[in-house]
Amino acid sequence: AAFLISAFARLLTRPEPEQRRDNQPRALVIAPTRELALQIHRDAEALGRHAGLRLGLVYGGVDYDKQRRQLARRIDLLIGTPGRLIDYNKQGALDLRGIEVAVLDEADRMFDLGFIRDIRFLFRRMPKPERRQSMLFSATLSYRVLELAYEHMNNPELVKIEAERVTADKVEQTLYYPSNSEKIPLLIGLLRRERPKRAIVFTNTKRNAEEVLAWLRGNDIRAEILSGDVPQKKRQRLLGQFEQGEFDVLIATDVAARGLHIPDVTHVFNYDLPQDAEDYVHRIGRTARAGASGQAFSFACEDTAFYLPDIEAYIGQKIPHEGVSPELLVEPKPRARIEHHRGPRPGGRSGRSGGKGGDRSRGRAQEGRRRRRGNGSRRRGAASGKQAGG
Repeated sequence: AAFLISAFARLLTRPEPEQRRDNQPRALVIAPTRELALQIHRDAEALGRHAGLRLGLVYGGVDYDKQRRQLARRIDLLIGTPGRLIDYNKQGALDLRGIEVAVLDEADRMFDLGFIRDIRFLFRRMPKPERRQSMLFSATLSYRVLELAYEHMNNPELVKIEAERVTADKVEQTLYYPSNSEKIPLLIGLLRRERPKRAIVFTNTKRNAEEVLAWLRGNDIRAEILSGDVPQKKRQRLLGQFEQGEFDVLIATDVAARGLHIPDVTHVFNYDLPQDAEDYVHRIGRTARAGASGQAFSFACEDTAFYLPDIEAYIGQKIPHEGVSPELLVEPKPRARIEHHRGPRPGGRSGRSGGKGGDRSRGRAQEGRRRRRGNGSRRRGAASGKQAGG
């Protein structure tokens, strides 16, 4: 709402340029993932229901020509992912020279996913910073993010919100030290004991996610998997079914779950401890939202226990631990057979058929994540660029 209300206010209080072309949106919101773009679009529809502004949404993995046609309908506010925006711009279907408001959401994730060159490409095709309002939002303000702000914004002002605690106060955290062979029995035992209304199980790899899915389904637990190569329409359907309670457990990797906003998650399970301490905070932050309470269970197993010191140093506390009791180690039934999907990579850039590539190569993502550690202060904030004259 912070940037949507500001963008709406600007568009509604200033006249539309007389020479504006049909393919020139007045405001642009750039999001790193499809799911975040969809969420922003839903919020924009709700907040701007009576504003009379035309909204647009473009991202990879869905009908290319259908999205292209909407760009010729004088969209006021366009929301999109970097790759698809660049595709349309290069083909002449999207003209950014009329942008009055530019918003970059989750700027730190743009670096993580290797999109920063795409972002610079888009900014350089907009009017100069002094001729537009610019807003940049980021969970962490590293030197790279600040450099981007000063490069493409007009005398930006820094707005910071310092959190008293890194993790949510109402998340009850519990740590277990299982052996690798005990992880599945322990997970099933905890799920049976807790009977969560809505739970997310995080793994570090898609292979582990598929392994967990097979065991949970074999033990009569309604579960689905959210991995990076699930087609976009199926992803949206799965998320809708999860929110409607058609299944109880969503298994996901960090990359696949980025940008998701799922309400009423009661439990989070770190089947694998994350390699990055910030990912631990993002994971358990999926629960205990909007004043609710939540549970977070983490497994420090033989393969991931050495990530624990960095995590506890980052959150500034020791995670309470419990012993792996025999009562929790259930005897699981045989695993189910699951179909292994091999589809296109996720992201905003794809061919007309939706079957090519993603929003740039994921190869740069890992490099960006390695460089991020220790790169600047860990503050939540937003930078807002002022237009000349106020």
